[in-house]
Amino acid sequence: MSNLEHPMITHINATGYPSKDVEPKESAGSDYYDNEILVGDEIVEHDGEIILADSLEDYLIEVLEFKFRKATGDDE
Repeated sequence: MSNLEHPMITHINATGYPSKDVEPKESAGSDYYDNEILVGDEIVEHDGEIILADSLEDYLIEVLEFKFRKATGDDE
Protein backbone atom coordinates (compact mmCIF):
# COMPACT_ATOMS: atom_id res chain seq x y z
CA MET A 1 0.00 0.00 0.00
CA SER A 2 1.32 3.48 -0.83
CA ASN A 3 1.95 6.27 1.67
CA LEU A 4 -1.06 8.61 1.73
CA GLU A 5 0.45 11.10 4.16
CA HIS A 6 0.40 14.70 2.98
CA PRO A 7 3.93 15.93 2.04
CA MET A 8 3.68 18.82 4.53
CA ILE A 9 2.98 16.34 7.36
CA THR A 10 5.96 14.24 6.25
CA HIS A 11 8.15 17.37 6.33
CA ILE A 12 6.91 18.40 9.80
CA ASN A 13 7.52 14.89 11.12
CA ALA A 14 11.08 15.01 9.78
CA THR A 15 12.03 18.57 10.79
CA GLY A 16 9.54 19.70 13.45
CA TYR A 17 7.17 22.63 13.44
CA PRO A 18 8.55 25.97 12.28
CA SER A 19 9.22 28.36 15.16
CA LYS A 20 6.89 31.34 15.38
CA ASP A 21 9.56 33.19 17.41
CA VAL A 22 11.97 33.47 14.50
CA GLU A 23 11.87 36.93 13.01
CA PRO A 24 13.78 37.91 9.88
CA LYS A 25 17.10 39.51 10.76
CA GLU A 26 17.62 43.15 9.87
CA SER A 27 20.24 44.02 7.27
CA ALA A 28 23.22 46.03 8.47
CA GLY A 29 24.76 46.65 5.05
CA SER A 30 27.33 44.68 3.08
CA ASP A 31 30.99 43.74 3.48
CA TYR A 32 34.10 44.07 1.29
CA TYR A 33 32.89 41.15 -0.86
CA ASP A 34 29.37 42.62 -1.13
CA ASN A 35 27.98 39.89 1.17
CA GLU A 36 24.94 41.01 3.12
CA ILE A 37 25.65 41.66 6.80
CA LEU A 38 22.77 40.93 9.15
CA VAL A 39 22.39 42.42 12.63
CA GLY A 40 24.23 40.08 14.99
CA ASP A 41 26.76 38.79 12.42
CA GLU A 42 30.41 38.76 13.45
CA ILE A 43 32.47 41.24 11.45
CA VAL A 44 36.10 42.37 11.29
CA GLU A 45 37.31 45.86 10.38
CA HIS A 46 40.61 46.56 8.61
CA ASP A 47 41.63 49.95 7.21
CA GLY A 48 38.01 51.05 7.03
CA GLU A 49 36.88 47.85 5.27
CA ILE A 50 34.25 45.67 6.89
CA ILE A 51 34.58 41.90 6.38
CA LEU A 52 32.25 39.16 7.57
CA ALA A 53 34.18 36.87 9.92
CA ASP A 54 33.25 33.95 7.62
CA SER A 55 35.12 35.70 4.77
CA LEU A 56 38.18 36.72 6.80
CA GLU A 57 40.44 33.95 5.48
CA ASP A 58 39.63 34.92 1.88
CA TYR A 59 40.43 38.57 2.68
CA LEU A 60 43.74 37.65 4.31
CA ILE A 61 44.78 35.59 1.28
CA GLU A 62 43.44 37.75 -1.55
CA VAL A 63 43.96 41.26 -0.22
CA LEU A 64 46.74 41.04 2.35
CA GLU A 65 48.52 38.14 0.58
CA PHE A 66 48.79 35.94 3.67
CA LYS A 67 50.03 32.42 3.01
CA PHE A 68 48.47 29.51 4.91
CA ARG A 69 50.39 26.23 5.13
CA LYS A 70 51.06 23.28 7.41
CA ALA A 71 54.06 23.35 9.74
CA THR A 72 56.75 20.86 8.74
CA GLY A 73 59.05 21.02 11.77
CA ASP A 74 61.75 22.63 9.61
CA ASP A 75 60.09 26.05 9.88
CA GLU A 76 62.09 28.99 11.11
